[in-house]
Amino acid sequence: MKKPIFIGISGGSGSGKTTIVNRIYSEVPEKSICIIEHDAYYKDQSELTYEQRCKTNYDHPFAFDTDLFVEHIKKLKDGETIDKPIYDYEIHNRKKENVMVEPKEIIIVEGLLVFYEERIRDLLDIKIFVDTDADIRIMRRIMRDMKERGRTLDSIISQYVDTVRPAHEQFIEPSKKYADIIVTEGGNNLVAVDLMVTKIKSLLYKNQ
Repeated sequence: MKKPIFIGISGGSGSGKTTIVNRIYSEVPEKSICIIEHDAYYKDQSELTYEQRCKTNYDHPFAFDTDLFVEHIKKLKDGETIDKPIYDYEIHNRKKENVMVEPKEIIIVEGLLVFYEERIRDLLDIKIFVDTDADIRIMRRIMRDMKERGRTLDSIISQYVDTVRPAHEQFIEPSKKYADIIVTEGGNNLVAVDLMVTKIKSLLYKNQ
């Protein structure tokens, strides 16, 4: 296998990043692709109480163990296997277990801040930014967090106003300028997604 191709996918919370990642993943042979999410690399907060962990600003760069994230990307680039952390959103902390990830020909690097961090940007071969209107993003976030993360509506709205929106304006939106491709309306833009899948399949074929 040649050096892996790293595809970065970024965008605001609820923009449709996961939909695009899943579509790409479903169109590429499983043996040839893997995903590492920046969200899995939130810092371990075992020294904090649950109440203290709830107050962490999870949309700020300081919330992430980016050193470990970069280290793992470099290991995958060098053909090494990594132990990716698992993050539990209900307890706001890492689980004790990890998941083993082997290097593949296509490696998707997904997260809110993967273009904001220069150390991550420099390791990516293709950068895709998912650009979706704020009203759609907040509705998607509400539905996801209530259904999948056991959150209340009040807590979601409070977090959005206090940290999510300011962080988006300060860190995420400005990082759009680093993208090679900008996809509007997330996974609903079927034409753009199909073009990306075709390009990735072409790269995979050339890399074999």
